[in-house]
Amino acid sequence: MSGMVVFINLAGAVALLLWATRMVRTGIERAYGDVLREKLRLAIGNRVTAAIAGFFFAIALQSATAVALIVAGFVASGYVSTAIGIATLLGADLGSALVVRILRQDLSLLIPVLLLAGTIAFRASESRNWRQIGRILVGLGLLLLSLRLIGEASIPLKTSEILPVIINYLSRDWITAFVLAGLLAWAFHSSVAAVLLLASLADRALIPPVLIIPLVLGINFGAAVIAAVLTRGERVDARIVPLGNVAIRGLGTLIALGAQMSFELESSFFSDQPGDAVVLVHLAINLAVLVFGLPFCGMVGRMLKRWLVPTALPDEIAAETRMSALNPEHLADPRQAVANATREVLTVCERIELMLTWIFDVFDIPDKQKMRRIEELDDEIDETHRDIKFYLAKISESRLDEKSAAQLQDLLGATIKLEQAADIIAQNMVTRARKKDSRKITFSNEGWHELKALHQEVLKNGRLAFNLFVNADVDHARELVAQKEVVRTMVRQSEEQHMQRLRDGNDNSYDSSSIHIDTMRDLKEINSLFASIAYPVLARAGMLRKSRLL
Repeated sequence: MSGMVVFINLAGAVALLLWATRMVRTGIERAYGDVLREKLRLAIGNRVTAAIAGFFFAIALQSATAVALIVAGFVASGYVSTAIGIATLLGADLGSALVVRILRQDLSLLIPVLLLAGTIAFRASESRNWRQIGRILVGLGLLLLSLRLIGEASIPLKTSEILPVIINYLSRDWITAFVLAGLLAWAFHSSVAAVLLLASLADRALIPPVLIIPLVLGINFGAAVIAAVLTRGERVDARIVPLGNVAIRGLGTLIALGAQMSFELESSFFSDQPGDAVVLVHLAINLAVLVFGLPFCGMVGRMLKRWLVPTALPDEIAAETRMSALNPEHLADPRQAVANATREVLTVCERIELMLTWIFDVFDIPDKQKMRRIEELDDEIDETHRDIKFYLAKISESRLDEKSAAQLQDLLGATIKLEQAADIIAQNMVTRARKKDSRKITFSNEGWHELKALHQEVLKNGRLAFNLFVNADVDHARELVAQKEVVRTMVRQSEEQHMQRLRDGNDNSYDSSSIHIDTMRDLKEINSLFASIAYPVLARAGMLRKSRLL
């Protein structure tokens, strides 16, 4: 019975560690995710800067896997090359290892401070950012608390009769130890949590020094596989980056395991304290993988692309079409049919996000090919919108319950608004970008800064709106509608400042006046269309007035 109690206590402490790690990561993503993504995209210039950016962003997010998923999306969207993406992940792996080193410090005095500060921040304001800051602080406090609980819960294991048998076997069979450690990292979906657990057990002399290096190598191999498995259903370009990380980091750990079996390096070389040795071995492995793997990022990316992308004839490429989620066989089941339509709407959201991102690229640096691609994306959205509309119209009305009927109407309204947003980008804004290029018009520095700030705000709101199709979160819907006033204020202030620049005789403002004002209003209209996607969510929650009239 006492053995069961020990197991329950240890399992609960590990569960708290996993939950706290996730809590901190999701809090950071929700509060600063859009800003971090944009900063990361801008920071990735070459392999060295990409590795440095990945290093710091993994520290910020406390997860190399989160960075891997973000960078995979960048590569799939054409922002960065596969070589740069793989280099970013190698840097992120080292950043994640440094997070473990930081959390290994004796920070027990911070536990009550973090919990108290987090609770105050969460409860003191209705602001979403303050609530997420509270979430981050509480998560950090719980993370540190979980490490202390793991140490306390593992003390009785010293007297266990079974554990020494298992440890003795693994001490002789390093390959099995390597595999089990890899499975542990995969089960945790976090190398940070796995290494912290291993270090806590090593502190209690439950892991012998001879096993430290094989186990840490296994954790690193398993951690590399996580992002590759999570992106297995994505486009080929998105899969290449995490697979490249597996190829370099995974191969590095296997080579290191072979070297360890041959030369048997003592973990005491890194530190006399077993727990610290675990963390320093983890850091050393990731530093070595970064240094030796960085020159091979391009070669690995090219090899994976040749392997994953089948050779196709030009006719086959032209004939290739995207698989649609609008399955006619599901029309008799309204819930399934509405779910299919929702999946198809998400593809429209992806295209609009790409169009909205690219349009300011072509405002800055005219790229005729990218302009044509924006217009092609608009044509694809028009076609998908038509297909969704006809598909929804075919759903059997006789089988629709009240909830499904409401979802159908909401979805139809949302697709119309998304299609309108795409038209504004492709027809209005692309035309203005071409006019700006042909007339050699340049925005004033102040005007361009104002436009970019508004563009980033609308892009952030668009992502918030798109998320509502996946998770109809009332708080997110309220925030999205509240942002209408923020955008309205930004437009009004920019127009006033633009008029002042005209009064001051700013030549660039004079030349770009009509394009500046019209672009502002286009972005404002797009933002209003995005915000209207939140209305059905708020209406169902009883949070909308029926009329704005007094």
